[in-house]
Amino acid sequence: MSAIASPLHRRNRHRDTPHFHGPQRRRRLHLVLCPGAFRSPLFASPPIPPEAASLAFDMGNFISGFLGKPRDDGLGLYKDWVDWKDLTVATRDEDAEFGPLVVRRRIGDPRKAALEGAAHPREKREPYYKGALERARSHDKRLGELASEVNLEEEKLAELRKSAQAPKEDLSELFTPLTDEEENEVRKCLYGRGSSTEVLVLHEPSNIEVSREKFWCLRPTAWLNDEVINLYLELLKEREIREPERFLKCHFFNTFFYKKLACGKNGYDYKSVKRWTTRRRLGYELIECDKIFVPVHKDVHWCLAIINMKERTFQYLDSLGGVDHQVSRVLARYIAEEVKDKSNEEIDISSWEEDLADYIPLQQNGWDCGMFMLKYIDFHSRGLSLSFSQENMEYFRKRTVKEILRLRAD
Repeated sequence: MSAIASPLHRRNRHRDTPHFHGPQRRRRLHLVLCPGAFRSPLFASPPIPPEAASLAFDMGNFISGFLGKPRDDGLGLYKDWVDWKDLTVATRDEDAEFGPLVVRRRIGDPRKAALEGAAHPREKREPYYKGALERARSHDKRLGELASEVNLEEEKLAELRKSAQAPKEDLSELFTPLTDEEENEVRKCLYGRGSSTEVLVLHEPSNIEVSREKFWCLRPTAWLNDEVINLYLELLKEREIREPERFLKCHFFNTFFYKKLACGKNGYDYKSVKRWTTRRRLGYELIECDKIFVPVHKDVHWCLAIINMKERTFQYLDSLGGVDHQVSRVLARYIAEEVKDKSNEEIDISSWEEDLADYIPLQQNGWDCGMFMLKYIDFHSRGLSLSFSQENMEYFRKRTVKEILRLRAD
């Protein structure tokens, strides 16, 4: 291999190796000695003296020392250079009334100022915001008084809530386990042999009949049908008549009522349901009821609307957690017109409220909405809170089969 580097190598070496040769030498020296900060308009700096290019100023007299020149680390020339006026030092005044301020003062000897600053370090102070917070508190003495008043009121409210708690409800009757005989009866109805069209139950007052095939909707994972729902609502009404002291006075519309009421050109047709609630037919008027239950069917989903005549509210219970204000508006219009027609009384619906329950039991699957709706009605007609959940649905399905087979709701 030749000891002489190729031209390409020479070009690369010259490109990568910094040097101060050639016509650019004076310009590079000027840039090194005069950084851009001195030329910034933000700092008023004196003109650079020509002596700055001498050996007395280079590298703290490093080169001058090799040449036998006197050394003072360039301090003499630098002092002469900056002595054209006093230096200005900026400090922060942390005690200012409206926050820390920047205070500027001039000094004659920079070395003396540096020594004084090192000999007397600044005292460590608390952050400004802490002092400002204390001053703000002192300006408003009511803050402490208000805090005490709030604590006192919270204690009173806690006592009122504790005293206002309703007595614990006895729900044992609602979850009574089925006997072995009842279990066998239910199993035979849902899974036993026989013709699917065989009528197992006939409710003569309503003329509703339930075949074996209709009962299958009470199997797990099945959707409830109109026959089972409407017959169960008839049994709830008979239960109230049988034991009026145990249950609220309620009216139970069947699954076809709301669909009939909400039809028509404008989504409302009172005339189509006007004859459903005559005194001759019911034996009472709706204005005499505590609650009126209205099943609402939305394609494949059952919901419940309640007209609470006693508390003058409208409720909408959806086991999927939905809300439909249109249902409440339709029923508000209906009850006002119904009371006017049957009882000749005026109801100011504008003063009624739509009661949005904070908590209701919700279904955790896609097929128990009808069962949830029936239990909403069952518990509300008893005046009880909705103290059940998804895990109770299998039991409620069996219990409903038993009650329909015996034509008696417990």
